[in-house]
Parts: sequence; structure tokens; C-alpha cells
Amino acid sequence: MTLARTRLAALATSILAILLIAAGQPAWSQVKEAPLPAAFAKAAAAHDVPRDLLVALAYAETHLDGHNGEPSASGGYGVMHLVSNPTNHALEQAAELTGLKTDQLKTDDEANILGGAAVLRAHADKLGLDEAARKDPGRWYPAVAAYGNTTSPELARLYADAVYEGLGLGIDTRGVQVKPQEVTAQRGDLAKARDLSAQAAVASPDYPPAAWVAASSSNYRVSSRETSYNIDRVVIHVTQGSYAGTISWFQNASAQVSAHYVVKSSNGAITQMVRDKDVAWHAGNSTYNNRSIGIEHEGFVNDASWFTDAMYRSSAALTRALCDKYGIPKTRTGIIGHNEVPGATHTDPGSHWNWTTYMNYVTGGGGTPSWTTTVDNSTSGQFTASANWGTSTYSSQRQGPDYRFAETVAASDPAWWSATIPSAGNYQVEVWYPADAGYNSSAPYIVATSSGNQTVYVDQRSGGGAWRSIGTFALNAGTANVVGVSRWTSGTGLVIADAVRISKL
Repeated sequence: MTLARTRLAALATSILAILLIAAGQPAWSQVKEAPLPAAFAKAAAAHDVPRDLLVALAYAETHLDGHNGEPSASGGYGVMHLVSNPTNHALEQAAELTGLKTDQLKTDDEANILGGAAVLRAHADKLGLDEAARKDPGRWYPAVAAYGNTTSPELARLYADAVYEGLGLGIDTRGVQVKPQEVTAQRGDLAKARDLSAQAAVASPDYPPAAWVAASSSNYRVSSRETSYNIDRVVIHVTQGSYAGTISWFQNASAQVSAHYVVKSSNGAITQMVRDKDVAWHAGNSTYNNRSIGIEHEGFVNDASWFTDAMYRSSAALTRALCDKYGIPKTRTGIIGHNEVPGATHTDPGSHWNWTTYMNYVTGGGGTPSWTTTVDNSTSGQFTASANWGTSTYSSQRQGPDYRFAETVAASDPAWWSATIPSAGNYQVEVWYPADAGYNSSAPYIVATSSGNQTVYVDQRSGGGAWRSIGTFALNAGTANVVGVSRWTSGTGLVIADAVRISKL
């Protein structure tokens, strides 16, 4: 009887495979596609971690790419970036918590995700999150920050904010989806930490649009360039890690590496870590270190998804400024990849880096959008809001003379920015708002796309006083309300309406 059942099961399996192939759906390809979403669901259930939060953490670290078990620059492995270095032993902790071998955690996606969930849950337990608290993704903020193992409260906030930004903007990659959602991130003591995303936090001594976070003095050499050496090169790097993780690594005395600047993928934010006059250890060649400025770009060389237009434009503006300041040729002689340094063992920026686009932006032959418009809340005839929206000049981070604010309510009552879109196509939408601890933790921005309204949630408590991209959208031609911000949100704090910028790509 058992043998008969086995044969019947085998026959049924064979018939199913034949039917799937005949229908144009290869059976084994479906088996290969399923594991990543299933792994997140399994790990989240096993360790009582919110599934979407687990995905957002992995996305902020690796864009859900395990990189074939190869380590990041700081020694992190797999989709969940389980780190093993002198100051962070998350990989070993995951092995202890799950009973899995470290080699398996490095190379197997399902094991790695399970290990990441276990480590995150351990941080939550240490912080005292009970069963009820674990149901609210916002309550996990300190645990997420602890997972990043950064070197300071400001970097812990930067790291955790990137994860929660993924929840607000939504994620759709490698077969895994997270819909944009309202989450009130409860920062706790980290709410007092300096917000490195905000314009008010900028303190770069050499490039004002950048924030300043000093690298460990063990990771660079103090110098007096351009007296001691002429600066005649810009070297382009890829971090092989996340933005916050790279900044933290350069602050780690055991790293023995650094770069002058680090650029963020999603919005092009820049942090300076070594003064231009000093010698950063980035090129692997002392002569080139002495004569060059190193710029690191968040991401991994084998994954093109990190190299966004916002990153290219922001980095190109920095490179252009450096070339103007130090007389560096705006050519591929003066601007080189790490792989072009004599004796280089690194391959970055790699084949996915678009040198044509980048150099066009550096030289100005494409550095600006083909069309752009900025609409402020004070722009005549292009901003509408009900009488429920007040007017304020409280924050110096505002765009224009003032901005609008409103209490949350269980009704949309949106403020709208209108624009005349010149032609149907893809447009980048950026928003500007002043940030404050009393402003909304999950403000719903509405974009009227050609396929219907899309909503993106933005935490207006941080990242203010600067243009912040909320995505690229297909828009119809014509004059209409294009971007709105609604009062209908479960987020806490006043909803702010200040300005938007729409650019044709």
C-alpha cells in the first residue's frame, strides 16, 4: 500500500511538471523563484518579527542580494548582512541562536534571513519588547538601530531611518513586495540624536551641501594638501555596503580605510569624513592616495539597482565642484575608477556604473533635467488647501516665505500642488518640508500618475530643509493637481505642506 501511494505521488508530480511546462510555466523555475518571499515569511513567523520590517532592513542593507556569499567591505554576509568583524559578531550570534553553521548562514539565503530575524529578535528581547509591542513595527526602531551596530547615536538614527524609509516608500524587488504604509517609528532616546539627513545638520568644512562625520584618525593621515601634494584626481568607489554602515566602518579604528566623501543611493545625500587637505586611505596606492579625493557610493558593484539618478547627479555635482576648486580636468584622466588605479585589486565602480551619464552630469551636458518646475505653497494659482490648513514661519528650514500645517483627521482634505506637465513621460517628484519632532511621522504624499493616484509615506520629523525624492512616476501631459499631501494618516504630529519639485527624466 505504501509503495502504491509512493508511485501515485511520483506519477502525479510528473504529470504536474509536464502540465506546467506545456503551459509555458517551467516547474523548476517556479521552485527557484519562490524561496526568497517564503524565507522572509518563515523567518518572521519563527521569531515573531514583522515581516515587512524584516524585508525593509534587508533592503536597506543589501537590496535583498546575497552576493553569492561574498562579504561586504565591513565583513557582512548575505541578504541580512550578518557581520563578522572585530567589533561586530552578528554572524556568530546568528549561528548560536539558530544552531546553523556560519558557512550556511553566509551562503544560503533562507538560513541567512532566519539568522537575521533571530538577531533582530534578540535585540528586541534585550530592549524588553513584549508580545503586544512586537506587533507594532514602530516599536522596533531601537532594535533596528541596534542591529546596525553603528558607532554613534546619530549614525544609529541614520541607519534605522533608512529602514523605516523603505516601509514608507514601499519595496518591490527580487519577487518580494512591501506596500507603502503608515508606520510611526518610535525613536526613543534616538529622537535627540543629530539628524544627518537634515540640511540644518550640514557642517562639512569643504563642501557645504554635505554633512560632516569625522572618520577615525586611525584611518587616514593628516596632511596639508595642496601645499604638501597637488590634488589632481578624483577616484570613484563603490562601498560594498550600506551608507550608514560605511560611515560607521570608517569611524572604526580597525578598518584602516576611509574616503573623503560617501554618497547615498536613494536621494544622493553626501557625508564628508576626511578633510580635502588630508590623505584618505582609499586607493590602495600611496601615490594616488596622496594626490586624489576619494568618493564612495553606497551599493555593491554587481547590483545596478543602487546606482540611481539622484546618486549620479549629487556625486557629479560634488566632483564638478572639486574639479573647479583644485583644477582637476573634467575628463576620464582626472576622474577615474578605483579599478583604474595602478596595482588595484578592486573592480569598483564596476560594469554597472554608467560613466557616460556620470561624465555628462559632471561636465554639464545632461546634469540638469530636460524640464523642471518648483511649486511652493505660496506660488500663486498653483497651491490649494482648505481653511483647515494654517500658515507658519516657525522653522528656518522652510522653502519660501512660509509653509502650511494641519492636524490629522480621518478625512483626506489634501493640500495640492498644481503643475503644467509638458509631455507624458517619467518624472522625478521631490518634496521639501521643514522637519520637527512635532511634525508628522507618516505624512501621506499623493502623486496623480497616469495609472491612478499613488501614495508615499514620509516621516516629516527628519530629513527636512532639503529636497527629498519620493520616487519616479509616469505623469500625463497637461495642467492638473499633480502632488498632494493628505491629513488622513495614523501617523502622529502636524502634517506639513511646503513645496514640491517635478523634473522630467
